[in-house]
Amino acid sequence: MSKRNLLIEIGLEEMPARFIDDSINQLASKVESLLTNQKIAFNEVQSFATPRRLAVLVTDVAERQEDIHEEAKGPARKIALGQDGSWSKAAQGFTRGQGMTVDDIYFKEINGVEYAHVKKFIEGQETAVLLPELKGLITGLTFPKNMRWANEELRYIRPIKWIVAMFGKEVIPFSITGVAASNHSKGHRFLGSEVAISAPENYQDELLDQFVIVDTEKRKQAILSQIENIEDDNGWVIPVDEDLLDEVKNLVEYPTALYGKFEEEFLEIPEEVLITSMKEHQRYFPVKSKDGHLLPYFVTVRNGDHQNLEKVARGNEKVLRARLADAAFFYKEDQKVTIENALAKLKNVVYHEEIGTVAEKTVRVQRLASLISERLGLDAETDTAINRTAEISKFDLVSQMVYEFPELQGIMGEKYALQKGESPIVAKAINEHYMPRNAEDSTPESDTGAVVSIAEKLDTICSFFAIGVVPSGSQDPYALRRQATGIVQTLINKQWSLSLELLIGLSLDLVDESGILKRSNKEVYEDLTHFFGLRIKHLLQEHGIRYDLIDAIIGGGLRNI
Repeated sequence: MSKRNLLIEIGLEEMPARFIDDSINQLASKVESLLTNQKIAFNEVQSFATPRRLAVLVTDVAERQEDIHEEAKGPARKIALGQDGSWSKAAQGFTRGQGMTVDDIYFKEINGVEYAHVKKFIEGQETAVLLPELKGLITGLTFPKNMRWANEELRYIRPIKWIVAMFGKEVIPFSITGVAASNHSKGHRFLGSEVAISAPENYQDELLDQFVIVDTEKRKQAILSQIENIEDDNGWVIPVDEDLLDEVKNLVEYPTALYGKFEEEFLEIPEEVLITSMKEHQRYFPVKSKDGHLLPYFVTVRNGDHQNLEKVARGNEKVLRARLADAAFFYKEDQKVTIENALAKLKNVVYHEEIGTVAEKTVRVQRLASLISERLGLDAETDTAINRTAEISKFDLVSQMVYEFPELQGIMGEKYALQKGESPIVAKAINEHYMPRNAEDSTPESDTGAVVSIAEKLDTICSFFAIGVVPSGSQDPYALRRQATGIVQTLINKQWSLSLELLIGLSLDLVDESGILKRSNKEVYEDLTHFFGLRIKHLLQEHGIRYDLIDAIIGGGLRNI
């Protein structure tokens, strides 16, 4: 059977970088499913994406569906035939449903009973006749955020500007929002021009001629290679954050890495602030010396070639200078605020309208942390540090720096606490009490940080369960599952002989005293123990523990983790 390659490209206005990977995976999966369900043979599905396009290339697609030879089973002989030997309505209905007649029936014995059967032959259709179904597939893609444009009814991630749909050298005829499918794509917005794709297999090369690298992995590797060259040329170390790299590769079609510099005086700002400002606001990579010190340079990636890189660098330097000047101002202003003044402001910061303020939450956490410390039998010095950490753990939330960079909560708390005379143990624990922040993060190292981390996360979970906010399916807007896993991981790593059921009960009683509960204490407690049981089960499964052992362990209650 002869074969052709299939190419689909959806040309769009620039899409948000964070949505591109999921979108192209969805398109590739749907195209593969369409061909499979239609019984159209193919070899491989390749996906491509840039900020302005989602594309799929399918190689060796059969020109016809497979012919189908199948056997259909019908009613038993005693039902299919009447006493006079005539065909029953059941037999007639069976054959009619199969597109056959009673003359086609034959009987076949299965487990001692004869059943009516017919053999069917369905001739495969031409693939070209079926491919216009791609229109519905394209319009059926789903995105986290959609928009409408002009007077069109279609809601989509961004307005569709062109569509390439080719089966071999033939164009697949359909249109969406007035845009007709063709073999014409568009190159780089400034460096390229419109290009007629001669054949699907030439797609990558012909777009590259128009300064578009359509393969996301090739763009990623190009960026890494260019960054390594800058490292080697200057004797620098450029830490590459994988999440940032994945975002940057989806911001450009033709990447060119370059570097710029900023004033050394900005190095007086904490390193975390500088790196966060570069990464979150400008998508820049920081630069360090061989011994790990931050240098007054940055690396960025332009969407274009090597022309006028000096001007591009100066423009980026100007923008970053303004960002860092803001950060320096915030940092300076934060020095003027005492911890006591910051704590007073927390009384006016609403944590959740049904749960109360951050200050009220802090009081519960402080009391719970004290109860945990008491049951662990920790020494007086550690107990004092736990009490102080829990009391001031959230003071940096009202700082200008954390307001501007929320991801620095805890990190700035540690730095500001040291500057304001708190002990290193307390300062470190303020940062640690947010740990683990994600699946890759470690648990708190100090006992002080671990106790406050458990207390803070447990209060969060119990408070939301108390008002009826319980994770379900994929819905977990407050990351309660992650926080529960963090509690369990911390207990495991610390090897503390604490009953999780006891901790849940202590926290829930404090939440109950606050008047937050919307359901009975017992009902919420049962939901919480079930919730934590599932988290423990998930962790044990990740470690390859047999399911029957897991059920036996959890069946005994959530005591010593």
